[in-house]
Amino acid sequence: MILTMALCLVDDLLSVPHPIPLPEKEGRRCGGGIGLAIGRLVVAWAACAGVFSATGRAEEIGRCQGPCALVASKDGKTLYVANADARQVAWIELPSGKISRRVAVPGEPTGLTLTPDGARLIVACAAPRSTVAVFAADSGQPIAAIPVGHTAMGPALSPDGKRLYVCNRFNNNVSVIDLAKRKELARVPAVREPIAAVVTPDGRTVLVANHLPNARTDAAFGGDVAAAVTVLDAHTHATSAIELRHGATGVRGLCIAPDGKHALVTHLMSNFQQIPFRVDMGWINVNVVSLLDVPQRRLVRTIGMDEQDLGAANPWGVTFAADGKTVCVSLAGIHQVCVIDTSDLLSESARSMSPMMSVWPIYTSLGASLWRRIPLPGKGPRGLAVAGSKLYAAQYYSDSVAVVDSQVAPGASVGSIFLGPAPRLTEERRGELLFNDATICYQQWQSCASCHPDARADSLNWDLMNDGAGNPKNTKSMLLSHQTPPAMAEGVRMSAEEAVRSGLRHILFVNRPEEEAVAIDTYLKSLQPVPSPHLVDGRLSPVAARGRNLFESRRVGCSNCHPAPFYTDLKRHNVGSRNPYERTDRFDTPTLVEVWRTAPYLHDGRYTTIRELLREGKHGLRRDSALSEQDLDDLAEFVLSL
Repeated sequence: MILTMALCLVDDLLSVPHPIPLPEKEGRRCGGGIGLAIGRLVVAWAACAGVFSATGRAEEIGRCQGPCALVASKDGKTLYVANADARQVAWIELPSGKISRRVAVPGEPTGLTLTPDGARLIVACAAPRSTVAVFAADSGQPIAAIPVGHTAMGPALSPDGKRLYVCNRFNNNVSVIDLAKRKELARVPAVREPIAAVVTPDGRTVLVANHLPNARTDAAFGGDVAAAVTVLDAHTHATSAIELRHGATGVRGLCIAPDGKHALVTHLMSNFQQIPFRVDMGWINVNVVSLLDVPQRRLVRTIGMDEQDLGAANPWGVTFAADGKTVCVSLAGIHQVCVIDTSDLLSESARSMSPMMSVWPIYTSLGASLWRRIPLPGKGPRGLAVAGSKLYAAQYYSDSVAVVDSQVAPGASVGSIFLGPAPRLTEERRGELLFNDATICYQQWQSCASCHPDARADSLNWDLMNDGAGNPKNTKSMLLSHQTPPAMAEGVRMSAEEAVRSGLRHILFVNRPEEEAVAIDTYLKSLQPVPSPHLVDGRLSPVAARGRNLFESRRVGCSNCHPAPFYTDLKRHNVGSRNPYERTDRFDTPTLVEVWRTAPYLHDGRYTTIRELLREGKHGLRRDSALSEQDLDDLAEFVLSL
């Protein structure tokens, strides 16, 4: 088992080549340390072999902890914490808060669950080829390592403990695993970037939260653009979808009521069809929980958490209190927890909390909020767990866990369990925090990450005023933005540095110190591309290899405008995509690196797939190229492999 886990880690670190040179240092590093790859390998091997004592500390590998997910034992005596940056899971004794054990895992831990008998801890460890690691819950001894898909997240167990469901975020599917046989039975399609899953108490239904919408966004489309929840039949593996409200994006959290009748989903509602000339009163983004009727498989209502002049930016984790009478939501952007009585959440009166009349149907009147806000001592709360009357919140940027009485009123004291010494933030880490911090926004409505989750894109069109009105543009990923100027589809910002400062002034509506913009620049420059899910063992498939030959050929000539290594010539071109309201017919050539992640395509989001862009849009193809259907498939596969 030690060998299996160590080899998995080495394979993930060393066997996945990428078409562009990667930065030498990793953006999440908090301080100095030994070489990253060697450090992870040594720690993983030593932890599996029992070399490190129960008091071993994360600074031994020179990294932040990055707590992101939690699960508590049924007896409330142990809290398990997934530390994403340290690549480890910590065992915390409750109520003392003593860390009794740290165990390294073969990838970034993104989610935890316990078997019904509490004997085994299951950890989703994200990588291009992810691993589900199974440990003895009491001793931390490794039991099994089950291979799954690309970037495993959100593990969920059936009530009898026989079936495990794991979201493969970038494969857009869910692994169904026979836990006793440690065997994957099936992969079931989801909508787009599944990140969280729950199983109903009767074990018949699995709900899967999809992070982003999967739709065209151009004006000619005219349909709803919204993220969805996949509903999976546990017996037949048949699926359907519950679509959230128009504008729903950035889904993060999912939980189910103890009676199994309702589920809750946290996400943003983006007012992307309005010109964002203001941010107050929820003009650009509002922050919500959607209530689902599970038996009827429908959306009941969407309930805002914002107040009239104070946003509740970036809702993340959501859970019910142990008695089911309270719902708790972590607000990652403003470092708070929101609490509401379940009876109030289920009632029609929950709809009366309004920051803005006649614009948002989820806010029907100006009324006092039913939510109670509890400020936390740390930064970036994400995952939540409940043990007895206590609520625990993973404070990602503070390397600590907040301890809250879920019944208390605002203003009551809140404690912290520290997972190590206070993190020493590098410029990169500080920039990452600022990018995700909505407290620097006017009235705290949103952060940079609201439109650029994970510094990528929200899949929506926005009609920014820097290039006139009536010509919305699809949100661009921040990956390689500083290395591939200019910024914006029309190139109206000559550099990403300029765009960062304009974003602070005109999207967050604040004036911030220059050193904060510099830190955000540093963070964005440190971003590394995620290896494409279209790669096979880290390499181009035979189909993609044929596509590369076409891409680079004189006959097709894609590489003329998209040359390696960044796959952009940094110029603007007329590709026939101008609409009547555009000021120009020439648009910036975007990088194709990680383009598999950034649908829809073209500046106005008119195509949902690269295949459509090539076949229907004839993008970049000369009339005399005469490509066959196989050629188009090959070409699309290469582009999606970048």
